[in-house]
Amino acid sequence: MSSPHRASDFEAAKRWYADVLGVEPYYEIPDAYAEFRIGDYQHELGLINSRYAPEGATGRPAGSIMYWHVDDLQATFDRLLSLGAEEYQPITERGEGKGFVTASVVDPFGNILGIMRNPHYLEVLTANRRV
Repeated sequence: MSSPHRASDFEAAKRWYADVLGVEPYYEIPDAYAEFRIGDYQHELGLINSRYAPEGATGRPAGSIMYWHVDDLQATFDRLLSLGAEEYQPITERGEGKGFVTASVVDPFGNILGIMRNPHYLEVLTANRRV
């Protein structure tokens, strides 16, 4: 699991992510922490109330960007923007002609959420389904 996303309006953030991800948190500590399982491998996306942020944490987007593979990058990007996220990095092809494309947004709570279309991920997923 990556470090959790933070939000000062924890309940609003929990509702926003439930809407974006299409699932409710599978684990929750009321008004403190929520965890979602997403994707083909049920990776965890954590959300924590900002009041529990470490001392010195900034209110600005920072740190590494965790990317979530989506089938339709443009539609997902557009949907995130329509739900109040702001563009952080535009849709960008990485490695000419390889089909690896990324984008990222800042959610309404100040966290960076990356999305990607990654042929390598799809190859691994297909191979694992054959096992």
